[in-house]
Amino acid sequence: MKTALVIIDIQNDYFPGGNNELVNSGDASLKARQLLNAFREKDLPVIHIQHLSIRPGAGFFIPGTKGAAIHDNVLPLENEKVFTKNFPNSFRDTGLLNYLQQMEIEHLVIAGMMSHMCVDATARAAKDLGYSISIASDACATKDLVIENNTVKANDVHNAFMAALSYFYADVRHTHELIKQL
Repeated sequence: MKTALVIIDIQNDYFPGGNNELVNSGDASLKARQLLNAFREKDLPVIHIQHLSIRPGAGFFIPGTKGAAIHDNVLPLENEKVFTKNFPNSFRDTGLLNYLQQMEIEHLVIAGMMSHMCVDATARAAKDLGYSISIASDACATKDLVIENNTVKANDVHNAFMAALSYFYADVRHTHELIKQL
């Protein structure tokens, strides 16, 4: 099965000092870098996804800002494909699907941010499109969420989404396990 790595939204605004800091973004990005290095060593396809906010009043990922730039830990090389998106689902209004079809990719290994938003939306869409999905759970990050005046801690948000995705949509594993499978 031809496999590609998809790194979703590992951008500066999610790191300390950014406009939408996530919990453990640094650690997750270093795990994503391990995956990235493994894919590069094996000369496997790598795809970077960069979110640019175009909705009025957006507070982060503003086009042209340092916060919207892909983080140094996972900077793309010239030969690696980069897709920009404006929605959580990396397939919506991008050329991602067409590119995967042209490259005859069948399996996606996903790492990125945020677990509960763009990682979830992209993994579900990819599965619905017929792709086999693996998610590097330790190469993803999210933040605390609030519902009905109750705060749900980032670790609980992350674990709940990884558990839900592992039920049907994806094979959820740690980075080192996915690297061994390459």
